[in-house]
Amino acid sequence: MSFSRPFSIRRLKSEDLTLMASMMTTFGKAFDDVETYTASPPSDAYLQRLLSSDDFIALVAMKNGSVVGGIAAYELQKFEQERSEIYIYDLAVAEAHRREGIAAALIQELQKIAAARSAYVIFVQADIGDEPAIALYTKLGVREEVLHFDIAVAGDDGIA
Repeated sequence: MSFSRPFSIRRLKSEDLTLMASMMTTFGKAFDDVETYTASPPSDAYLQRLLSSDDFIALVAMKNGSVVGGIAAYELQKFEQERSEIYIYDLAVAEAHRREGIAAALIQELQKIAAARSAYVIFVQADIGDEPAIALYTKLGVREEVLHFDIAVAGDDGIA
């Protein structure tokens, strides 16, 4: 018996600008931060370069022709060994489509891409208190306790 999911996963290419915009809208709504993701979108040329890059991976989950989830990840080339790591930067599923296995399917597709690239590991951060994300990542990986620091770019805080 074959299992058919009610959604499909698609890797975005340089010509998928409309799908990329839909993914950003999905992120904005899911994170309750629509302005960050839609108010000042990058130019088409910028997005085409990004989607053409080997270092950026964008996947969308689609249902009935609409984006219902997405993942944005970066491949980081390491210096200490000839290997890379994949960093999940953003992952979101539209509220109406949660608990359908979409987030796990997006990560599973990313795992295939990482394996094809011989990546060493996939890693992701979760905010304290984001229990659904923490539960998902705990189910799929090993939890590490770390501290995260945002460091201002030179000139932003008076430090040169």
